[in-house]
Amino acid sequence: MSDYEYYMRRALELAGRAEGCTSPNPMVGCVIADADGKIAGEGWHHKAGTPHAEVNAIADMKAKQRQGHTAFVTLEPCSHWGRTGPCCEALIKAGIKRVVAAMEDPNPKVAGNGFRRLREAGVEVITGVCEKEARRLNEHFLLWITQNRPFVSLKFAETLDGKLATSARDSHFVTGQEAHTYSHYLRKIHDAILVGIGTVLDDDPELTTRLVEGKNPVRIVLDSRAGIPLTAKVLQGDAKTVVVTGPKADADTCDKLQRLKNVEVVTLPCENGKISLSALLQSLYEHEITSVLVEGGSEVLGSFLDSQIADRVYAFIAPKLVGGKNALPSVGGRGIERMSQCATVVEPELLPLGKDWLITGRVMF
Repeated sequence: MSDYEYYMRRALELAGRAEGCTSPNPMVGCVIADADGKIAGEGWHHKAGTPHAEVNAIADMKAKQRQGHTAFVTLEPCSHWGRTGPCCEALIKAGIKRVVAAMEDPNPKVAGNGFRRLREAGVEVITGVCEKEARRLNEHFLLWITQNRPFVSLKFAETLDGKLATSARDSHFVTGQEAHTYSHYLRKIHDAILVGIGTVLDDDPELTTRLVEGKNPVRIVLDSRAGIPLTAKVLQGDAKTVVVTGPKADADTCDKLQRLKNVEVVTLPCENGKISLSALLQSLYEHEITSVLVEGGSEVLGSFLDSQIADRVYAFIAPKLVGGKNALPSVGGRGIERMSQCATVVEPELLPLGKDWLITGRVMF
């Protein structure tokens, strides 16, 4: 490992400390080394609206009364005024002579302008160190900012023979506690969690992060006819809930839903009786939802796959066999006719969770 990679991996580790907290901003970490290569200051971006990683690292350096020479940053320093000032100017003012960045920021407000300003001020700029790792860290933000829609993750728990529930629609305790806890972690790192009305009626879930420390996602329920019971757990508590209805939804129920605390009703167009997913993603993008975790049920997961709207999959697999042709598959929908038409999962990762396994990877169509 080169010295540059060593410092950058530390910066990536710092950035990851704010996972699930910075949206709609990216996670960014910064390590400042002095002329002798010793770490003089460290920092990361904690939350949107607060100082950026570079500013925090400079503050740490000053508190230690050290002088920095090279700054290692996981993303191009910003060059514009937003809720905070431009980080490239802060680095220049701090006397930094070299900036090593993992990657360019694709945000049109930055997009190379930070590097350009640093070079104009005589600061040496080196890019591309640990770029693959930096892109993986901020995959939600990068897709949201370049494709103008949220990053979509499909999540399900299934048996070894691919069943989400038995023929009696019992889907409780497919996987064990470790997998269940990890699924709450996934909720934490996404801006929103989405289910269909069928899941609400069958399981009455809370859709919160009660098993881990961190924020609750915005809870989204697809309910074209507004058939959700007003007593549903997903409508209770402090977490925000958005019930997405269609034009033919029951007006009286919608009115009652709007009166509930932390509940919002959004009406979107339907396609073949189902909420338009393209209209849904556009609405979420406009509300600065950078990522959404689709938890089900089977038909909702299938509708996203059929529409080729999926960026990552999280498949929890339990060493159990259900059997039965009427047992519910983990992913429904229309499906495909030939194996050559399959979506593929690339860069797969395998994680043991107690007796279960998690397979995750990027989805390619």
